[in-house]
Amino acid sequence: MSNQIGGFTKGIILGGIIGAVIGILYAPKSGRETRDGVNRKAEELLQKAKEEYEEGLKRGSKAYAAAVKELKTLKASTKETVGEMEEKVEEFAELGKEALQDTKGRLTKVVDAAVQAFK
Repeated sequence: MSNQIGGFTKGIILGGIIGAVIGILYAPKSGRETRDGVNRKAEELLQKAKEEYEEGLKRGSKAYAAAVKELKTLKASTKETVGEMEEKVEEFAELGKEALQDTKGRLTKVVDAAVQAFK
């Protein structure tokens, strides 16, 4: 099996070399023209890659700015919510103290009444 793969690989390499030689021999342009064309195309591709890179940076910067803005909004909202919750906790604590004092007062009266009744 590996012998077949090795032969297949050799065939592909040999075919590629033969194809390249035939392509060069039958090319409609001279070597200089072909090289110039390849260089122009490479420069075009490089320029396009730079433009795409810059566009990607712009989009990334916009997305980053939007995310930071959203996080700041969430932070402010969270602080506001926490502040409201603190106020509610303080209210409930105060109500709890009042209820405890009231219950303590009633219990004291009941105990005093029971002591008086016992005597």
